[in-house]
Amino acid sequence: QVHLVESGGGLVQPGGSLRLSCAASGFTFSRYGMSWYRQAPGKERELVALITSTGGGTNYADSVKGRFTISRDNANKTAYLQMTSLKPEDTAVYYCSVFYSGSRYWGQGTQVTVSS
Repeated sequence: QVHLVESGGGLVQPGGSLRLSCAASGFTFSRYGMSWYRQAPGKERELVALITSTGGGTNYADSVKGRFTISRDNANKTAYLQMTSLKPEDTAVYYCSVFYSGSRYWGQGTQVTVSS
């Protein structure tokens, strides 16, 4: 059974940084790409960043390019999202996700609030 658990969210001032973690289980982590999405109040869920199974390839939404970095530790079955220069518009619930065996799986999400 696929299980994804996000952590690391919180309240941060504009310009600050946070690192989100996603602990994965129930599948062979090192064989699958991982992604981070976010959903702000009243908006659709959007893709923020993705990383290939080996970590050799990444891609980012234009809105976070240059500020966010996705990474992974296959030995510890964990994906990360390092967020810097945070803006109020980054406020959202952040989810990690994997497409496995024909279905997309989600964690429970972690709230990120950027406010002074």
